[in-house]
Amino acid sequence: MEYESFSSNFQGLFSEINLDSEKLGKTYKERNSRLCTIIQKIAEGLGEFPSGNDLLGDAYEYLIGQFAAGSGKKAGEFYTPQQISTILSGIVSLDSQDPTTGKRTKLRQVLDFACGSGSLLLNVRRQMGKNGVGKIYGQEKNITTYNLARMNMLLHGMKDTEFEIFHGDSLRNDWDILSEENPAKKIEFDVVVANPPFSYRWEPNERLAEDFRFKGYGLAPKSAADFAFLLHGFHFLHREGTMAIILPHGVLFRGGKEAKIRKKLLREGNIDTVIGLPPKLFYSTGIPVCILVLKKCKKDDDILFINACEHFEKSKRQNILLSEHIEKIIETYRFRKEEERYSRRVSLKEIEENDFNLNISRYVSTAEPEEQVDLEAVHQKLSSLEEQIYKAKEEHNQYLKELGLDLLA
Repeated sequence: MEYESFSSNFQGLFSEINLDSEKLGKTYKERNSRLCTIIQKIAEGLGEFPSGNDLLGDAYEYLIGQFAAGSGKKAGEFYTPQQISTILSGIVSLDSQDPTTGKRTKLRQVLDFACGSGSLLLNVRRQMGKNGVGKIYGQEKNITTYNLARMNMLLHGMKDTEFEIFHGDSLRNDWDILSEENPAKKIEFDVVVANPPFSYRWEPNERLAEDFRFKGYGLAPKSAADFAFLLHGFHFLHREGTMAIILPHGVLFRGGKEAKIRKKLLREGNIDTVIGLPPKLFYSTGIPVCILVLKKCKKDDDILFINACEHFEKSKRQNILLSEHIEKIIETYRFRKEEERYSRRVSLKEIEENDFNLNISRYVSTAEPEEQVDLEAVHQKLSSLEEQIYKAKEEHNQYLKELGLDLLA
């Protein structure tokens, strides 16, 4: 049994490693010697490393983050910065129907259908505590990143009964546990989180138009699969669950097919909160992004808008969200606070009047209010200045007259 568990966990984990790479040496003997040295040094280091699984896992995750920071745009494929993961996990861990009551005691199942290295899933687990999540599920299309995620789970001390990571394409829905069309047998998740590829080009077709995930909403355009990813995750959300997804701002206002999907989600009361984040938080892009919080059965009739685009600390390469910025977003969501130039609760009626456009600045402007001008006071001041000028001119002309010089007109 122990061997079977080990085999299940580690099967194909290092399948992407090229042991014949000339970077290890030009000859077989050189490569073999260098590999032996590397393994020996790792073993020596692990021998001195504290035995706590989380510490080892956190060290691994730190290295992933450092690699992401150094690899720029390529990092967008597999890594969600911890500061943003913390916002998502902080939101979804709160009670879905009444966030003011605080965290839920237990999440049975959590899904990230574009899980990358798994950092977002682990952040939810960390937020809930080691025994606060029953099982986490992740799906990843890239084989190398899929192996990164599995290694991340294992190094955080997770048993194979506590997680399941699948290598496959979420848009094609090729994971058998998610392909059940019978609603009575459908798997559902208390929490769905995701940071899918932004404006990903995909191939919608007639078969997908009838797919149970998209039917009734329509298909996202070929040029941007953002809403396809959203609808995929939303379909598997439990009626009392919470979904938080990171998307480009375009989903808030683009027209055509996306406007139709957005309108249906709004009319059915599924969009709970729209959060605008500052620019340059991601390694893969400098554009500002948003977080959409969705629920199938939400308590409040309005939509909460949080415009946090100016709440950050500047850094050389990336902007940084400090703990106070993160806590402010989560607390504003939790208590549905309204604050001038930061957050506002907006009725569906007002959104309808704006043609279902969710552009954040339309509802929460960060512009400084213009100073009110007191015209009467300004007029009095000008009159006083004119009188002073007249008196000064008269006095000056008196001196000129005494000197026999031409007077000022």
